[in-house]
Amino acid sequence: MIQWLLRKTINGMGRVYVILDSFLKNEGGPILGIEIDDDFENMSRKELCRYIEVKFGWEDNEFWTLHSTDKIRVCCQIARQNKFEVKK
Repeated sequence: MIQWLLRKTINGMGRVYVILDSFLKNEGGPILGIEIDDDFENMSRKELCRYIEVKFGWEDNEFWTLHSTDKIRVCCQIARQNKFEVKK
């Protein structure tokens, strides 16, 4: 029961976060030393998630509906599998 309540609360807070985030102006520029392409700079959160879904062949809204921590886990796993390295 507590897990259900926690998930519902997080989902509600997530919706509020997405709404508030849509009003923020993106500062642009590199993120953690990685240059970001202009097209990504101008995409909304939803558009960025859709790009990932198309790129990996996932269903529409499959990545979008994941919790933030699950998205981070997916990125970590992909980075590990690709032996991704950032040169600073």
